[in-house]
Amino acid sequence: MTRIKGLQELFKRYRRPGDIVFAWVFLVLSVFLLSQLGSQAPWNPKGKTFSQPAFWPTVAVITMTGFAAFHLLSSFLSTRLDGRWTEVWAWVRSVEYAGWFMAYVYLVPVLGYLPMTMGFAVLLGLRAGYRSAKVLRTLAALGVVIVIVFKGFLEVKIPEAAVYEYLPTAMRSFFLTYL
Repeated sequence: MTRIKGLQELFKRYRRPGDIVFAWVFLVLSVFLLSQLGSQAPWNPKGKTFSQPAFWPTVAVITMTGFAAFHLLSSFLSTRLDGRWTEVWAWVRSVEYAGWFMAYVYLVPVLGYLPMTMGFAVLLGLRAGYRSAKVLRTLAALGVVIVIVFKGFLEVKIPEAAVYEYLPTAMRSFFLTYL
């Protein structure tokens, strides 16, 4: 009996208050993926079971759904902790940076790699709370260094910006090559 109490104390100490919300979201996502298996990973009726392209995705999604159900069950059986919505809000706030990244990816082919890298470095610095002109200039310079390293040294192919089409011919070729 003391061993069980020790385990309960251990689980209570390391359990997060938003766990039940995460468990529900994970179970719903798992059931959704399970419902899509038939159309996304079809089985070939003539093939062997283990050589089917759908075999391992099916095993993975069924296992994921089972573990998600057990996770939800354990969340129901655990003691309730205060602060559930505070933790959930922290998860939601972290998704903001994925939004920043998606905006960057969308705007690079429109406005250009150099201006967007410099602009987003400064914007993310402002978002992180930096207000000093020296820091913001340093971030803009870091954007230039990133572009030089990626386009110059690593020769990463970046899509050309649509806005460059409005430049005079000589400038357009320079911008397309170096910026």
